[in-house]
Amino acid sequence: MALPACAAGALGPPLQPERGAPARTTCPRRHSRVEAELAASRPGSVAASVRAGPPRGVSRGFNSQPLLDEPLKAAASLAGAARAPLFALLLRGRRRRMHDLRRRWDLGSLCRALLTRGLAALGHSLKHVLGAIFSKIFGPLASVGNMDEKSNKLLLALVMLFLFAVIVLQYVCPGTECQLLRLQAFSSPLPDPYRSEDESSARFVPRYNFSRGDLLRKVDFDIKGDDLIVFLHIQKTGGTTFGRHLVRNIQLEQPCECRVGQKKCTCHRPGKRETWLFSRFSTGWSCGLHADWTELTSCVPAVVDGKRDARLRPSRNFHYITILRDPVSRYLSEWRHVQRGATWKASLHVCDGRPPTSEELPSCYTGDDWSGCPLKEFMDCPYNLANNRQVRMLSDLTLVGCYNLSVMPEKQRNKVLLESAKSNLKHMAFFGLTEFQRKTQYLFEKTFNMNFISPFTQYNTTRASSVEINEELQKRIEGLNFLDMELYSYAKDLFLQRYQFMRQKEHQEARRKRQEQRKFLKGRFLQTHYQTQSQGQNPNPSQNPSQNPNLNASQSGTQNLFQNLIQNLTQSSGQNPNPKENQESQKQNPGQAQSDGSTSNGTHDYIGSVEKWR
Repeated sequence: MALPACAAGALGPPLQPERGAPARTTCPRRHSRVEAELAASRPGSVAASVRAGPPRGVSRGFNSQPLLDEPLKAAASLAGAARAPLFALLLRGRRRRMHDLRRRWDLGSLCRALLTRGLAALGHSLKHVLGAIFSKIFGPLASVGNMDEKSNKLLLALVMLFLFAVIVLQYVCPGTECQLLRLQAFSSPLPDPYRSEDESSARFVPRYNFSRGDLLRKVDFDIKGDDLIVFLHIQKTGGTTFGRHLVRNIQLEQPCECRVGQKKCTCHRPGKRETWLFSRFSTGWSCGLHADWTELTSCVPAVVDGKRDARLRPSRNFHYITILRDPVSRYLSEWRHVQRGATWKASLHVCDGRPPTSEELPSCYTGDDWSGCPLKEFMDCPYNLANNRQVRMLSDLTLVGCYNLSVMPEKQRNKVLLESAKSNLKHMAFFGLTEFQRKTQYLFEKTFNMNFISPFTQYNTTRASSVEINEELQKRIEGLNFLDMELYSYAKDLFLQRYQFMRQKEHQEARRKRQEQRKFLKGRFLQTHYQTQSQGQNPNPSQNPSQNPNLNASQSGTQNLFQNLIQNLTQSSGQNPNPKENQESQKQNPGQAQSDGSTSNGTHDYIGSVEKWR
């Protein structure tokens, strides 16, 4: 479109593009708008005059001048765009960012406004719903005062009461150990934690006959003295878990000091720089890796008191403890451990003052380890120490010539090893079973009079349980570990008999205490009743007792009866338990026995009358 001559003369000559620059035919719409506004803002320009519009108070008619000046306005826009400075084009990125920021700010304010209105509407509706509920519940109170104020106050009071109850409950009963929070507490009583942990029958039928001394294991362990607990750690029996319990889970006056990143803990006696525990996590493998009974009995005294003179060594009591496991599960667990590359090359196997030779104890593999070996290869090695490991580690190897198999026949050797392992196990201060964790904890606490902080956990899923074997493989493993099978059967029988014996003794002790309490309360009641009766029968103490002989006789009889009763109640525990001595005393004093019998009969009659009176 051609410009008028007046408009072209007013605008001046157009700007020529620079040499080498491409000719710009068209501009973007938003750039032309910005440049037109810049051109219109110049004073004295035609666009400014057009933009100014008519004077104030003059209306724009259909045939007014601005309609005629539309071509001038368009020409002014194009001329302003042509004359726009270069810095206006350089600020396009900044203007774009400002525009995006303004748009985002508008969106954020819109979201905040919507969220505020939504929350206000929700609160308003919730208030109406709660008001309706409270108006239904507390309808009779609507006639008294303003219902809205009363419902609001009541709602606030209930909310505050609920928060206070939650705070008190968390303070009194923190965590998930509270019995009140368990649904089982309302449905059924808590199960006995010492019931059969292997999901077998709770009734146990013993197979072996043990004496009372074998069943009663009560060790007078003095941690402040010189006694020492020695833990015999057999491979793959759960000894690592039990060893951690000994150093981290026992309530002691001076607990073991265990630092992060260190395997060993410092377990000193109270007030002394001397350990009370000889185990992997307290003293390390001081006698070799997984030292057996033969090594420990000869090594521990030398390690503990080796630096002292023999005359200055204290008379210590060494209390040996250990953990046993089902032989098949232990064997499979050791195979999986060896398959992962574990070895026990650091084991010394010292017996009779020397380690075994390579001919006495050959190796089952030639490389650095036996990693990746199949189960068949593991079972086929005749020198594998995993076979009957528990019997070998609990027996006295000096009785069979250590590892020299030519000393005695194999059958006799196996019999001696098994009997030695049974004897050592029976005379140990304590032994536990991996399959009975809670019973193991109970017997240890009763044996050493030491309590654990947290209960033991029974793990039914282990690496050995993940190995699936058929019946043929299981029978072969049992055949390779026939001595361990016999020892474990013996140990399980002894373990469960000890547990039953200790539980029965605990129940008898509790019953005896209850009986003593009943006797004491009954004696107090009889004493109070006698004093009340004597005060009621003799209201005037100045009266001559000879004036009322019946009253005097009844009082003297009641007093004698009461004295005999108190003597029987207080001295019941000091009676002679030997019936022969009682019979001899009755033969020597038959009259006294008859009088005592009559007195006791009278006492029982009196007690029966008192019970009827109560």
